[in-house]
Amino acid sequence: MNNSNNINTIQAEHIKFEDDSLFVDLSDGRTIAAPLAWYPRLYHATDSERNNWRLIGRGEGIHWPDLDEDISVENLLAGKPSGEGQRSFAAWLKGRDKQK
Repeated sequence: MNNSNNINTIQAEHIKFEDDSLFVDLSDGRTIAAPLAWYPRLYHATDSERNNWRLIGRGEGIHWPDLDEDISVENLLAGKPSGEGQRSFAAWLKGRDKQK
């Protein structure tokens, strides 16, 4: 079976945030949404930090340099939330608090 919408060929083209969700426009014409609660760094980010993103790997993923956060299209399509451990996130959050 030949599937022209192979998960490895679908790329992100644009993203936006609304309320507590991340929306990703895909190269196959779909827009998918994921709750920000799945991505704690994005959830705790400022609007400025969220809006400072770039596509990586020709649209295979999205990178937020201010947050050191990467999300792949493959994981979004699979419905996988962030795999970051609690210790890592707690250390990151503590570091943010020190900067304020």
